[in-house]
Parts: sequence; C-alpha cells; structure tokens
Amino acid sequence: MIKFDRFTLKNGLKVIVHKDKSTPIVAINILYNVGSRDENPNKTGFAHLFEHLMFGGSKNIPVYDKPLQNVGGENNAFTNSNITNYYITLPKDNIETGLWLESDRMFCLNFSEKSLNVQRNVVIEEYKQRYLNQPYGDVWLMLRPLAYKKHPYRWATIGKEISHIENANLDDVKDFFYKYYAPNNAILTIAGDVETEQIKELAEKWFGAIEKRNVPVRNLPVEPEQNEKREMSVKKNVPFNAIYKAYHMCSHNDKNFHATDLISDILSNGNSSRLYHSLVKKQKIFSNIDAYITGDIDNGLFVITGQLIKGVDMSVANKSIEKELELIKTNYIAEHELTKVRNRVETILELSEMNVLNKAMNLSYHELLGDAENINLESEKYSKVSSKQIKKISNILFKETNCSTLFYYAK
Repeated sequence: MIKFDRFTLKNGLKVIVHKDKSTPIVAINILYNVGSRDENPNKTGFAHLFEHLMFGGSKNIPVYDKPLQNVGGENNAFTNSNITNYYITLPKDNIETGLWLESDRMFCLNFSEKSLNVQRNVVIEEYKQRYLNQPYGDVWLMLRPLAYKKHPYRWATIGKEISHIENANLDDVKDFFYKYYAPNNAILTIAGDVETEQIKELAEKWFGAIEKRNVPVRNLPVEPEQNEKREMSVKKNVPFNAIYKAYHMCSHNDKNFHATDLISDILSNGNSSRLYHSLVKKQKIFSNIDAYITGDIDNGLFVITGQLIKGVDMSVANKSIEKELELIKTNYIAEHELTKVRNRVETILELSEMNVLNKAMNLSYHELLGDAENINLESEKYSKVSSKQIKKISNILFKETNCSTLFYYAK
C-alpha cells in the first residue's frame, strides 16, 4: 500500500507527496501531459526533440547538469507516444536544488539557435544510429503506419522522418513549449523522507509564480476498427528473417487491460511460457520470440515478435504463431498456469514499490490516467482475471482481420 498526499497549486500544478523514511534519497518526478500523439502530422518528433532541449539550459540556469552534480544528484528523462517524463534523484537535504532546476525550465527555456542546433543534431544522429543503421531498428517506422491509419500513434516517437527535425525552427519550438510545458499540464511527484507541509511550502515557493497557460484541448482522431488482414514484406541487411505481428487492443483504462497484459505473459514471459516452450524449445522454429503490449493511454497494440531459425520458411513460422494463438482462443487456460503469471506480476509490482523513483513515476502516471489511488488497486485487478476472461479477450484480440504483420527478410 503506497500512502500519499496531494494538492493543487492555483496555477493548476498537481503535486503528489509520498513519505518514505527508509532512504536518504528523494525522487522528484515531473510528468508533462504531452507526447508524440499531440504533434502536428507534418512536424513530428517534437516531443522527443523537446526532451533534449529541456537540458539545454533555462532562463536563469545556463547549464542544467552542473548544479545537480554539485549536490550529488542524478537526472534523466524519457518521451513516448503519451507523455514526457523528467526525473531527479538527490540527497534529501538538497531537495531545493532539484525544485529550482525544474521550476526554472518550466518557467522559461533558454531559447537560442545555438541550443536548437546542438540538440537537433543530437536527435538526428540518434535517428540514424538507432532507427536507420541498426538491424531491425526501423521496424516501428513501418509497423506503426501499417497498424494505424488515423490515430497519431501511426508515427514513432522519434518522428516520421528526419526532415521534420531538420526543418524545426525556433518559432516551432517556442510554440510547442508554451502550448504544453505548463504548470496546468504537469504532475509533480516527490517521494522520500519528506513532510507534506514542507513540500507545500517549497512547491509554492518554486512553482507558484509560474502562470498557467492555454493548453490545447486534446481532440485526437479515433482509430477505426481494423477489418482486414494487413501484411507488408521488406528485405534488409539483417542477420535473420523476423516476424512482427500487431493486434489492436484496448486502452490502459479499459476493464480488460489487465487481462490482456496477462495474456502476453502467458504467451512469452519466461522459458516455460507457451510461445517459447513450443516454438523455440520444442519445434525449433524461432531462435527467440516475445509478446508484449504497448500499454497506451488510447487503444494500443498487442505485439508478437520473433526471429526465425535459419532455413525455416516464413509462412511456416507465421502459421506456427497463429496455431498457438488458436489454442488460447479455444481452450480455457489451466488454473495453475494463470496463478503462475499472476504471482509473477505481483512480485514485479512489489519490487517496484521498493524504489522511491519507481513510486514517484507510477504515482504521476496513475494520476494522469485518472487517480493516483489506483496504484494500490493494480495487484487486485490482476488477481481477479479469470480463465473465462482470458479466453473471451483472446477471441476478440487474435482475429486475422485485426492483425498487421511485417515480414522482415534478411538479404
């Protein structure tokens, strides 16, 4: 059970406080409610570019990392389709240094051509290294637009193409900042050996004067139901043939989300999981195989990926996956198998509660989803998943017409 307090400043900044006396380290997490789904389709990759720009100095702090390093702190950030998340861990005595840094860059970035050029080049290099020059790195650049036709999940967080980043100018950057990097579009969570009254004073001191902004009302196109099988074949310089299958699934807040998550564990979590045992160990069709969910705020994807053993025919490999999915659709899962995956998830949840940074991140995210209190209901939701529900959802998920398949051939 994670206990916490929460309050909201007059400018709309939501603040969550979790007291953990077991550690001298404090985690400061700030989640901005903006991701790549909020981008202009002709100017993609901005949320990720902005993650980098936020480390390029702000109005009163020219070098972000230096003050933090001086007090023994560490920081990082990540962007995905739904959110941009920044976090700091530092000794509790230096908590104000972290709040000073975060408040100053929320207040105003140091907008300059020099900073934009530096970070733009960093992102372009990342695009080339991770997505274009790495084996299988471009999978999501092809799989997303194959699976999504309307919703902005159809492009990867890095952006549709390098030119969108290359052409980003200072006006674009300023516009994006003042639209989304606002106190009324953020959730600040502080976890560690802290008192709520102390955090109330510090939050007001460092963030209270930042004015709320006109954050656009999100109005995203709904992805229509997929009613036809989609396939795409590519041939690239990679060591082995591979298959990527994406099935449309529910959103994170849907009542069937936890059952869908457990289906991915039944299929591929560990050496005794169904896909691994049957297709890797027993039949030796794949060298490795995985199933996972994107876990998105809007309707996401259930993904199955596998690299083929050399000499195995692609159609044979594809049919072997579909055969395994047919089994989970037609037969009720045994109670001992369901109990095993439930227990594994419960262990993961318990381990995540031992780390102040994980708790800060998870509290922020659950608050964004609707209510931070739901963090304490996760274990119960997984425990209530039944074999009947697993079978029912598998039949909705694993329809041929709900699948987009990328056949990735080695030259």
